[in-house]
Amino acid sequence: MKKNFEIEKKIPGALGRAGNIYTPHGVVQTPAFIIVGTKSTVKGVHPDYLKNIHTQAVLANTYHLYLQPGDDIVAQGGGIGAFMNWQGPTFTDSGGFQVFSLGEAFGTKVSKVASGEIPMVSETDRTQQSKAHKLAHIDEEGVTFKSHINGSLHRFTPERSMEIQWNLGADIIFAFDECTSPLAGEAYQRQAMDRTHRWALRSLVRHNELDPEKKQALFAVVQGGRFEHLRQESARILAEMITEHGDTFDGFGIGGSFNKNDMGTAVKWVNEILPEDKPRHLLGIGEPRDIFEAVEQGCDTFDCVSPTRIARTGTVYTTYGPINLMNARFKTDFSPIDTETPSEPSLKYTRAYLAHLFRAKEMMGPILASMHNVFFMVKLVADIRQSILDDRFYEFKKEFMDKYYGGK
Repeated sequence: MKKNFEIEKKIPGALGRAGNIYTPHGVVQTPAFIIVGTKSTVKGVHPDYLKNIHTQAVLANTYHLYLQPGDDIVAQGGGIGAFMNWQGPTFTDSGGFQVFSLGEAFGTKVSKVASGEIPMVSETDRTQQSKAHKLAHIDEEGVTFKSHINGSLHRFTPERSMEIQWNLGADIIFAFDECTSPLAGEAYQRQAMDRTHRWALRSLVRHNELDPEKKQALFAVVQGGRFEHLRQESARILAEMITEHGDTFDGFGIGGSFNKNDMGTAVKWVNEILPEDKPRHLLGIGEPRDIFEAVEQGCDTFDCVSPTRIARTGTVYTTYGPINLMNARFKTDFSPIDTETPSEPSLKYTRAYLAHLFRAKEMMGPILASMHNVFFMVKLVADIRQSILDDRFYEFKKEFMDKYYGGK
């Protein structure tokens, strides 16, 4: 079987490493920040710019592309890469997070990452809270959901997720999973985790029927919430999972719900068990502090919508922490966005100019802010990789933290 991952160098005394993931569309040098292009587009950012700033890969969303324009149309367009004129490696998620968003989390402010202490919610209360209004309903075979676009009824199963992702043509795809709420108790986390394992095996079988030449790499998704024993059990089961034909997973995603304060610990629980010779992707995490912790504990790639999402409301990353350009003081601040981050917008435009664009509701404001934020995150994780290769990860981590978080 072809080798799709190699380790170049390890962080002394930790699980972290720098490596390379080999795909049909190029090498992903890890650690790497995977830019989210939900609907085959990174909002406000041209594919040529992504290439010029050395973006490693783009991740698109299975659920959204299935609904619009349809995975069959993307397939006719040559897959998501050709469809969006991106020549580099591509990822697609499984649609599992949308199950959570439309079901358990629909109509609430609950995300999959909780801050601080997490209140326990009984199974009765959890069911009553979400039952009336949710747009997705889970059963053993899959999930039935209503489109957020027009209310039409649809059905995802593990097999269907594999078929859609095959049509989308990504280099790296994920097994269908159930993402749980951080408010769910242990009993439901166990139920969802066990179901995710059964779905993982079904995904693996169908994937290898569709792709006997193994053009796509399939990653399983570790679940178990913030319960250590469940996370460890999930990692063991998925690491050892094998079909009757001898097929195993090419890598692993770490998904589901976390307590933000214990992010590094939860990742460590899993990565101490997962095979060292296969890549690990942390799903939906983009806060710099979390990325440093996850890299140290053995994660290789990350994706998050944050860079472009916060840019659209006027927030940009800087070496000394994020700033909101809508604050009054930036109206007459003629300094670059960030003197230490040489993005194209920062080299050419001032904070005052971007502040003007946002106040005038000019579309160029979110575009320039998005370009800068994407550059910042791509460069940050590339710099983390280089610090591993140079044997100075811990020094670089401290330098960055002291500036970005004021040493906190």
